[in-house]
Amino acid sequence: MSSLPNDAFPNPAKGEPFLLTPGPLTTAFSVKEAMLRDWGSWDGDFRAMTRSLCDQLVALAGDRNGEFVCVPMQGSGSYCVEAMLGTFVPRDGKVLVLANGAYGLRAAETMRYLGRAYTLIDKGDYMPPRGDEVAAALAADPAITHVIAIHCETSSGILNPVAEISEATYAAGRKLLVDSMSAFGAIDLDVNHIRFEAMVSSANKCIEGVPGFGFVIARKSELEAAKGNCHSLSLDIHAQWANLVKSGQWRYTPPTHVVAAFLEALRLHEAEGGVAGRGARYTANRDVMVAGMRELGFETLLKDRWLSPIIVTFFCPADPNFVFAEFYERMKAKGFIIYPGKLTVVDSFRIGCIGRMDAAIMARVVQAAKEALAEMNVASAAPPPAAIAERAKLAA
Repeated sequence: MSSLPNDAFPNPAKGEPFLLTPGPLTTAFSVKEAMLRDWGSWDGDFRAMTRSLCDQLVALAGDRNGEFVCVPMQGSGSYCVEAMLGTFVPRDGKVLVLANGAYGLRAAETMRYLGRAYTLIDKGDYMPPRGDEVAAALAADPAITHVIAIHCETSSGILNPVAEISEATYAAGRKLLVDSMSAFGAIDLDVNHIRFEAMVSSANKCIEGVPGFGFVIARKSELEAAKGNCHSLSLDIHAQWANLVKSGQWRYTPPTHVVAAFLEALRLHEAEGGVAGRGARYTANRDVMVAGMRELGFETLLKDRWLSPIIVTFFCPADPNFVFAEFYERMKAKGFIIYPGKLTVVDSFRIGCIGRMDAAIMARVVQAAKEALAEMNVASAAPPPAAIAERAKLAA
């Protein structure tokens, strides 16, 4: 069942657990090892590293005609989402925000902070936004210039249908921006298949690097036209790109060690078979883990159709002996750090499928959950009937 070499994994004897989260995540030893050298951010060697990083990411997005460029940006994923919205949406533009969880709502909150016009389609926790809904919203409001979609909404685990959202957006003559923070590198987002103007992702997600920077892959013509749009000095993607073109350097101090680690992560990503290989391993991780958890009595928030291979949300059991905080600590003691739920209506928790793990590790996750339930005297992992009723009502 194992698909990765044993030395790829953390050492539980040294107290390093597996991170079953949507990032930061468990990384390979060689990725960690790559950070043991210091680099000068102005030096030619590091500038070559930045060029290589950008070239490889543009290739990963499928661009073969030089139409797209990659711009790395210091900071977390949310920094990069704000940078994308602030740079590519003109100050007199208007954004249709598609939300079905916390990250879509965060994009709307970002627009509010920027003081720029937006409208919101909020589908709640259970269902994705669909192309026909986007088409109707765009037809009803000609002031909308851009649509932002979340590729994988990790608060619920929904993999959103960005292809049909893109088709609806461009059929209406508008432009699409994609937050592919937790999907790029494992889920196809090829520019030849799905049209968009810009997308953002992060070093510490499906490419399995460490936290410290994100990156924007954008249509070059759109980036050139974005000069002067941004509300922020440090989050101006156009200015960062212009400086990279001019000098090969990031405008401000880059996370040099993180870049070195990311290049090693990209090497491992290619060796695994690129997007297809990485996505296949994550899908196997999900399938083994979901099947095992369901055998224990747990229920997933989502029906199989919408389950992503990135992270899966489970309802908390109705059994009064189940307390998530205790379950969390017992899982951690067994070598697995899981993730609290982020739903607004029902109690839940999440288990990530990404990172340097394979199906054999996920089978151990299920065994750890089984043992934790027994230690807590939880007789049944079934969720409250009210949670199932709420899911049925909202998903209808």
